[in-house]
Amino acid sequence: MLDIHNPTRRIFLSSAGFAMAAAAMPNLAFAADTSIRPFRIDIPQSALDDLSSRLAHTRWPDPEIVGDDSQGVRLEHIKKLVEHWRTNYDWRRVEERLNGYPQFLTTIDGVDIHFLHIRSKHPSARPLLLTHGWPGSIIEMLKVIEPLTDPTAHGGSEDDAFHLVLPSLPGYGFSGKPRQTGWDRHRVARAWDTLMHRLGYDRYLAQGGDWGAVVTQAMGELAPQGLEGIHINMPAVIPRELPKTLSADEQAAIDALKTFFTAGSGYAHIQGTRPQTIGYALADSPVGQAAWIYEKFAQWSDSGGKPETVLSYDEMLDDIMFYWLTNSATSSARFYWENADLAFYAVDISIPVGVSVFPKEIYKAPKSWAEKTYHDLRYFNETERGGHFAAFEQPEIFTREVRAAFRAMPFSN
Repeated sequence: MLDIHNPTRRIFLSSAGFAMAAAAMPNLAFAADTSIRPFRIDIPQSALDDLSSRLAHTRWPDPEIVGDDSQGVRLEHIKKLVEHWRTNYDWRRVEERLNGYPQFLTTIDGVDIHFLHIRSKHPSARPLLLTHGWPGSIIEMLKVIEPLTDPTAHGGSEDDAFHLVLPSLPGYGFSGKPRQTGWDRHRVARAWDTLMHRLGYDRYLAQGGDWGAVVTQAMGELAPQGLEGIHINMPAVIPRELPKTLSADEQAAIDALKTFFTAGSGYAHIQGTRPQTIGYALADSPVGQAAWIYEKFAQWSDSGGKPETVLSYDEMLDDIMFYWLTNSATSSARFYWENADLAFYAVDISIPVGVSVFPKEIYKAPKSWAEKTYHDLRYFNETERGGHFAAFEQPEIFTREVRAAFRAMPFSN
C-alpha cells in the first residue's frame, strides 16, 4: 500500500549477459576497456559566464499565496539563495578542492564512472565505498574524507582508518550518462563491485544513504565475494505484510511514510514517470534546478525547514552546481524511472549490516523491523541530531556512526 508506482518491467542485462553481447559486437571499444584514467575537473569559463547571464535574467514567478511552504519553495527564500549564487559564489573554490583529491574515470558496461579514491596513510585501513543519493553528490561526503582516512588526527584510532572510494552514480555529476535502459540499482551494485575489484580490493565495505542506501542494500542482497559488510542511514525495512498490532515506533514509521507518499513524493512521481519532461525545465533554468534541490534540503534536513542553519549557501550551491554544470538533471532523474518498482519494503540481507537512524530522516526505521530484515545486524543506533543528508549536515556524528558500525565487522581472516 506504500508504493509510489505500480511495479513496472525494465530491461535488465546482467553482467554476464552484457559481456556476451559485447563479445558478439567487437566494434564496441568499451567491451575490453578496464583502464583507470586520471581525471581533473576543468569547467570552461564560458559555462560559468552563461550561468551568470541566466541568473541575471531570471524571470520570477508570482509569490506563493500562503504563509508557509505548503505550495513549494517560498519566493523570498529562493531569491536569497540565487542572489548569493549570482554575486558571491565561487565555483573555482570547490573545483580546486576536488582537484586536490585523486580523481579517476573507468568504464564499466560502457559507461564512464567518475570517482575519488583517497588512500589512508594507515596500513590497517580497510577499503570503504561511499555512495551518494539524489539530490546529493560526492559533495555530501567532502567533510568526512579526512576523519575517515586520517582518524588519528580526528579523534579516532588507526583501527578506524579507511581507504575511501567515492563514485558518482551513472547519470550523475561527472560520471557518464547511460544511453541504454537497464541501469537500475542492481546493475549499479554489480558495477560498484567491479570497480572495487578493479582497484585491487579483494575485500571491502560499503555505505550509503538515499539512493546510496538503495544501491548498498542491493549489494547486500547480491552479496558479491569480497563484500564484508554494509552500513546504511536510510534503511528499507517495511514488512510487506504489516502485523495487526504495531508498536509505537512502528506506527510512527507508517505515519511518516504515509505523509511522505501523500504530501512529499511528487518529485519522485515526476522523475519516476516523466524524467525527460522535467529535464527540459531543469536543464534550461538554473533557478529551476536550484529550487528543485533546495526544497529537499529544506524538507529533509534537521533544520526546521531552514536549511541555511545546517548548510551554508556555498555548500548547497556546490551540490546544485554538480547538476547544473554537468547538465545531469534529466539523466539523474532517470534513475527513478529505472527503479520505479522501489518502495521502502524490506529485502533479506544475510551479510553483516550496520544501521544508523537520524531523527529527521524521511522515516525512522524501527529496530524491530531491521532485525527481521537484516539477518546479521551488527549495529543499530538512533542519533541525537541529523536528517536525510547525514554526512553533509552532521559530519562528526556520521563519522562516529560509520566507525562504530564497522568496528562490529572486523575483516575475516
